[in-house]
Amino acid sequence: MEVSVKNINGETVDTVNLDDAVFSVPMNHSLVHQALVIYQANKRHGTADTKTRAEVSGGGRKPWTQKHTGRARQGSIRSPQWRHGGVVFGPHPRSYRRALPRRMRRLALRCVLSDKARQQQLICIDGIDGVDGKTKSMVNILANLGISGSALLVTRDPIAGVVRAAGNIKNVWTLTVNLLNADELLRRETLVMTLDALRWAEQELATDPHGRRGRAAGAPAEVESPADAPVPDAVSEVTSGEEAPAGQAEDAVAESSGDDLDEGGVA
Repeated sequence: MEVSVKNINGETVDTVNLDDAVFSVPMNHSLVHQALVIYQANKRHGTADTKTRAEVSGGGRKPWTQKHTGRARQGSIRSPQWRHGGVVFGPHPRSYRRALPRRMRRLALRCVLSDKARQQQLICIDGIDGVDGKTKSMVNILANLGISGSALLVTRDPIAGVVRAAGNIKNVWTLTVNLLNADELLRRETLVMTLDALRWAEQELATDPHGRRGRAAGAPAEVESPADAPVPDAVSEVTSGEEAPAGQAEDAVAESSGDDLDEGGVA
């Protein structure tokens, strides 16, 4: 897939071929949805809290006697059925965080990047070093590129002038390519990437890393065959050369094992 490379004035200066391993991946809706749910769950603070009847102030005295009042028996005015009483099964501080496997995270990112490229929502620019940190300069760049909706500007390294220029513009966010994820892409309409960030993404996302031991997934582990096992000296002396009489090899092995026991100090 070819994408035009533009400058900050909106002029096409070159074309680049995108890596099919990153920008031509078929969309996996179930995987992307699962990744998005996990991303949103990890953003939750989990600080919501309610007071139970043991935490609400008051209610230490029994409101009336148990019997002979004609009313229902009550033990505390802070019971859940009372006004200003405790809350039953209310939320309490907890962690909503869930783990997202690395391969699933990278595949979801490739799926969304490929979808952005297919929908013509990916704009590649040769550089953005001309931004002086003024909001007006960023507004002019977005107008030259024909961006009117929400946009995500991705650079290879953090640039203070770009971040400062886009800080006061609504629906425009900046991000470095190493922090790019599927959630940030799905929340914005247009993706603007510098050429350096695009090449870095192709290099890092083209292949999935191997496991902890550096071995490819599914490759069989190396197992030492019995033929490669070392042969004792006594047995090798007997087996090498002429054919030994029956039982001589067993005697040699027994003598070698006895010598080992004597050297170890075992009677």
